[in-house]
Amino acid sequence: MTVAAPSEPPRDEAGLLAALTRYERALMADDVAVLDELFAPGPATLRAEGTGVLVGSGHIAAFRAVRGGAPARWLRRVHVRWTGPDAAHVVAESEREHGAGVQTQWWRRDEDGWRVHAAHVSGGPVAAPVDPGAADDPATWRVRGAPLVAGAGSGPLAGVRVAVKDLVAVAGQRVGGGVPAWLEQAPVEAAHAPALQRLLDAGAEVAGIAQTDELAFSLTGVNEHSGTPVNPRAPGRVPGGSSSGSAAAVAAGTADLGLGTDTAGSLRVPGSYCGLYAWRPTHGAVPVEGVLPLAPDFDTVGLLARDGATLRRAGTALLAAPGDRARPEVLLRSRTLLELASPETALAVEAALAALAVATGLPVRDVDVPADAPAAWTAAFRTVQAAQAWASHGAFLRAHPGVVSPSVAARFGAGEAVGAEELTTARDVVARTRAWLDDLLAQGWLCLPSTSTPAPSREAGPDGFEAARAGTLQLTTLASQCGVPALGLPWGRVGDLPVGLCVLAPRGADAGLLALLDGLGPA
Repeated sequence: MTVAAPSEPPRDEAGLLAALTRYERALMADDVAVLDELFAPGPATLRAEGTGVLVGSGHIAAFRAVRGGAPARWLRRVHVRWTGPDAAHVVAESEREHGAGVQTQWWRRDEDGWRVHAAHVSGGPVAAPVDPGAADDPATWRVRGAPLVAGAGSGPLAGVRVAVKDLVAVAGQRVGGGVPAWLEQAPVEAAHAPALQRLLDAGAEVAGIAQTDELAFSLTGVNEHSGTPVNPRAPGRVPGGSSSGSAAAVAAGTADLGLGTDTAGSLRVPGSYCGLYAWRPTHGAVPVEGVLPLAPDFDTVGLLARDGATLRRAGTALLAAPGDRARPEVLLRSRTLLELASPETALAVEAALAALAVATGLPVRDVDVPADAPAAWTAAFRTVQAAQAWASHGAFLRAHPGVVSPSVAARFGAGEAVGAEELTTARDVVARTRAWLDDLLAQGWLCLPSTSTPAPSREAGPDGFEAARAGTLQLTTLASQCGVPALGLPWGRVGDLPVGLCVLAPRGADAGLLALLDGLGPA
């Protein structure tokens, strides 16, 4: 939402969001008395729907009394445009069980608080995926089955089809890592990775092994060996990486769940680009044994899903212990972090944050982040990540020159060049960033853009991809280097392109973060 200029009277953002929360809860509970209270009294109040307009609060109240309640809906974006310190236009976009809706309201504040003076409601079916071509896209899948691996047959994930990123061990298969030369020398796995086994034990099945970016050292989803998976939610644009194939499969509906990894944003970025829910767990909360490493200090195993309910069930299955389910008292917003995204993306994320605040009833509070901090923590992260990536795969790359694309080779080469003093300095910055974020998250959960822009065009080229990657890393690496859990909500829209809102919670608060999804969509 727009911040008032210093010369203007203060705007009651908290009061307006609280009134919107009260309205939404009354609407879902069919609490006619509260709804009548929140609509301004008098003959001039308007409510329009379809082709008719009710004029006057009495007629609106009479309509409500016999309507029998409104269909269940879940807010996804709330756009606020202030027309003065005591007046605002609000456009709320919602998802329904079998459709979508938009409600436009004009709110004014008087001595009795915020009230609606005019409203217009509309609805329609959910739009079908623009391009379902990823269903059989060879750039999406390396191996498929029907299923490839059966699950336990019963449990909370019974029938859930999993696209397994080609870093995760699947018994009887090889790990390819997105590089043909790696696949050629990889052994056949004798057992499933523990994280995959937990999903299978909960009833899920493996639909197949999904393609990944080369050795997971990319965020675009472009692989010169297997190609670029189709992004069904943004045709002509990259899906994001390195969990690119998993994201494309889930977005296309050929899988229900993506099991992937996130080191620098490899779940959150494709989640944002492909319009998916994404979860990066607390570092160490989900076992990484049986998973090809990149930078062990930051590597995690997490999930992608089209809906929050599936993500919540699967995330619970992956966690060895339930953990802290406490919710925050406030959602935190940083203008510094918002400004790292393009202006359109920042507006889209703010609309998603307002929807989250209204849906949960949690207030939003601004916090200060030093303007130079993101560049510093990103540089430190990249130094440590590159050094560890070279330690993980440098011997293979030396023995097989030319097996990865030039951009990926350059990142590994930067890791080879990191000296001991440079690495120590970077680790010190990471430690200070971690302590700072711990203090911040003790106050509330931090909300920021998942990516700096929507998905880049497939034709952007190396320079365009690197620019998008560099901008996004300033947002994604904060959670990565601090080891905290992150939840990507695919609610933002730039035009018709998805972008994500990311919520960071304290270390170990995965259960509470996943529980945030309760009531935010169909069960």
